Amino acid sequence: MDTLTETHAAALARLGYALSDAGRARILMRLRGGEATPSELVLMLGASKQAVSNQLACLRGCGLVVAERRGRNQVYRLTQAALADALAALAAVTLVVDPDCCGPVGCTCR
Repeated sequence: MDTLTETHAAALARLGYALSDAGRARILMRLRGGEATPSELVLMLGASKQAVSNQLACLRGCGLVVAERRGRNQVYRLTQAALADALAALAAVTLVVDPDCCGPVGCTCR
C-alpha cells in the first residue's frame, strides 16, 4: 500500500490511542497469546474489575478486541491475527529504542 487513506490514518490513530495506556497495552500483549476472560486479565494486571472492564470497552471501541459469550463468561480475543504480528513488531522496536532497559532476558525498567 503506497498511500495512507483517511480511513487508514484513523485506524492507526485508534491503535496509537489504545497503546497510549499501559494497562490497555498489557491487555493487548496478553491477548497476543490467545483469548482470556476478564477475570484472568484482572489477575494479570492486578487491577480492579472496573478498571479492566473500562479498558476492554475502550479496546472494543477501537476495534482491536472482540468478546464472545461462553456460558456465563465473556472471552476476549484480538480481532485479527495480523494485529498480534504488529504488536510483536512494536515490542521488538521497543527493545531497540531502549536497549539499556530491555534486552534478550527481559525488561528491567518499570
